[in-house]
Amino acid sequence: MFRTVYQKGCFSILYSVGGNPLKLWTIHTKNGYVKRVYDEDIKSLVLEIMGTNVSTMYISTPRGNNQQLGIKLPFLVLLIKNMHKYFTFEVKIVDDQRFMRRFRVSNFQSKTSVKPFCTSMPMGMSPGWNQIHFNLADFTRRAYGTNYMETVRLQIHANVRIRRIYFTDRLYQESELPNEYRLIGQPKTKKPISWRVPAARPPSPQTIRGATARSTKTSIPAPEPKKEELTEEAQPPPPPQPPPEEKIE
Repeated sequence: MFRTVYQKGCFSILYSVGGNPLKLWTIHTKNGYVKRVYDEDIKSLVLEIMGTNVSTMYISTPRGNNQQLGIKLPFLVLLIKNMHKYFTFEVKIVDDQRFMRRFRVSNFQSKTSVKPFCTSMPMGMSPGWNQIHFNLADFTRRAYGTNYMETVRLQIHANVRIRRIYFTDRLYQESELPNEYRLIGQPKTKKPISWRVPAARPPSPQTIRGATARSTKTSIPAPEPKKEELTEEAQPPPPPQPPPEEKIE
């Protein structure tokens, strides 16, 4: 499926929040169910696989029996929740000798069993959500003395809740991963609003001279009339003199 696809960094094959999380998977149900539910711990939609028998209730990828994943990345990462019930998953790989090897991991097995084509090993899970890192290259080398080439098939059995399943080319720190690849993403914070105050500028010399001239012009009082002029203007005009009397003889 993905043998000709460019593979680097994080390569996701299941994401519970997407529109069709089981697009690459086929469901095998018997006395159980697979559905998407809302998980209160991480406040997100997750995929829940529950059943009375872990061997008959599982999902697998790729869909066709003759298909192979062809994923060469050596680290398998599962973001899963401990449901305090039996749980197991199985990975089928190809080594450099072209042999098919299977790794079966479960929380109900106590000892590791190595067989020519299948290795079973126990897995401890903490309460709540867990981030499982499975080094396929290291387990292949330690169990069979060969080199890991690629993953051809993956099966996830009941009982578990899944957030995401992906492969990586190396182990990444939590801070190096994108937010959607983390178990609990960082909350989105609003950017602070910064108000820019314009810097105060000193007034230009022309402005200073103009302001001084205006202030000088407005401060000069109007000239007052002289007192003599006011006195003359204030005196009333002299009364008209009567004409001279003519004597009649």
